[in-house]
Amino acid sequence: MRKFWAVLLVLMLGVLSACSGGEKSSGDTKGTIKIGGIFDITGGTGDVGTPYAEGEKAFFEYLAVKGDVNGYKVELIGDDYAYKIPEAQKLYQKLKSKDKVSAILGWGTGDTEALRQQIAADKLPYISASYSENLKNIQDSPYNFLAAASYSDQARSVLKWIKDNHSGGTPTVALIYNDSAFGKSPIEDAKNYAKEIGVEVVDEQIVELQALDATSQLLNMEKKNPDYAIIQQTWGATATILKDAKKLGLDTQFIGLNWATGEGLLPIAGDAAEGFIGVVTHAFPYEDLSGMAEIKTFLEGKGEKLEDKNQKFIQGWVSAKIMVEGMKLADDPTTGEGIRAGLEKLSNLDLGGLAAPVSFSADNHAGTHQVRLAEVKEGKFKVFTDYIGY
Repeated sequence: MRKFWAVLLVLMLGVLSACSGGEKSSGDTKGTIKIGGIFDITGGTGDVGTPYAEGEKAFFEYLAVKGDVNGYKVELIGDDYAYKIPEAQKLYQKLKSKDKVSAILGWGTGDTEALRQQIAADKLPYISASYSENLKNIQDSPYNFLAAASYSDQARSVLKWIKDNHSGGTPTVALIYNDSAFGKSPIEDAKNYAKEIGVEVVDEQIVELQALDATSQLLNMEKKNPDYAIIQQTWGATATILKDAKKLGLDTQFIGLNWATGEGLLPIAGDAAEGFIGVVTHAFPYEDLSGMAEIKTFLEGKGEKLEDKNQKFIQGWVSAKIMVEGMKLADDPTTGEGIRAGLEKLSNLDLGGLAAPVSFSADNHAGTHQVRLAEVKEGKFKVFTDYIGY
């Protein structure tokens, strides 16, 4: 009987440890911490979502080679939800209940905002690829962290740059976006800030994410003749807008927020992209920055080349890295509460130039408000500002 009770006690301890978020093992590490991944590979934003997810996965491969985190192995478990909110909710429940993840790397604005209450109730730190201003509200989103400038902060920085650099009277601006939570996220904030600093918003046009023609919207915009048009889209719709604007001979200066910007835009927009200005939240692989060294070394070890990757790959890598840097500072990296506390200790995290330094605290989960700007010249994005804000 003593032997029976001893075996039963061991089994019970095993069950309890598995439920704690970090799976225990008998190897050299304390166990495995699972991080969830919600990816868009095949949905409406899959053009930028695919390289972003590849960057996240690559970082965890790199981490497995480099070593453990506070004595634990860390594993990324994720799937494609095709940019559908109900599928994101199903995947979230699976990651939480079946896979027992300790934190999640998410994706879209609509799904991240829809999951906020569940994320808070489940105490699961959540770093999303959405930079919605709403997620900065720490009372409503106590477990959400923004790893880059919010869309609203990006728009404010662009408007401030326009105000500071425009000559010849009051600058006029149009806003072009898609009818989704992502598309609409910065619009009201942009209009309010424009009014505050003396920039006139003269037009708004809605172009769907996967639109193949934007001629009618651009013809309507042309009537207002804006000096600038700020685009909140991904590569596909941005390319459609730029190509149709070129066909119509518009002389408006188009400026895209971060998901409109990147190398993937160039082959589909062609020479229509020339002169386009984009918000840069994360570095291009061809920039000579110290943070590129570990990515280059990792890829070469796999027989791959850094020059074959794009900016969104870097963006995914950085998001995963920020999560893990927070875990390293956690007293208990196996629980959501522990990881949140670790993330809140990050202060001016140096990312080697891959992105603006990130800081979180107990009352501020917006990591930065800084961005850079780049212009397409001779078929390549060339950064022409340091990090700027508003």
